[in-house]
Amino acid sequence: MSWNEEKVNKLKELWGKGNTASQIAEIIGGISRNAVIGKAHRLNLSAKIKTRAATSNQNFENSQIEKNNNSKRGRKSKFKSLIIEKDFEPENPKQLEDLDESSCKWPIGHPDEKSFYFCGRSSLKDFSYCKLHLLYAYQPKGKKDEAPEKEEVPEFIEKKIQSA
Repeated sequence: MSWNEEKVNKLKELWGKGNTASQIAEIIGGISRNAVIGKAHRLNLSAKIKTRAATSNQNFENSQIEKNNNSKRGRKSKFKSLIIEKDFEPENPKQLEDLDESSCKWPIGHPDEKSFYFCGRSSLKDFSYCKLHLLYAYQPKGKKDEAPEKEEVPEFIEKKIQSA
């Protein structure tokens, strides 16, 4: 199967309208879904698939916007606001049997040790972790647009940001 200029233009048009790769393959005809995905990738067309985690993160970000008086800020600024916040509630150590939906499920220690437990703080809505452990678990996509000032960021968070 060869891509001619007409098929490439049709692919770009349908991709921009939000059609799926299967739909595009059916409309153009004579090509597979994988051929459409491969060509779209080689043409650097934007990815349009949202994962469940991305949707959950979006809900979390939307709640952050409301808390900040509906001010318009970038995604990385919202993440930075979590980093700057230092008033984390104290740990509430829990064993596996004691965990519930609203408990942070971040493991502390090694499961083979007697002192092993779970964080137990209140978890954020739609997440399994509290604010502090969400910082460990959530890694922002792409390069850092804004470098937070060293004074504002705790050292353990600084290491996480640099490794992202």
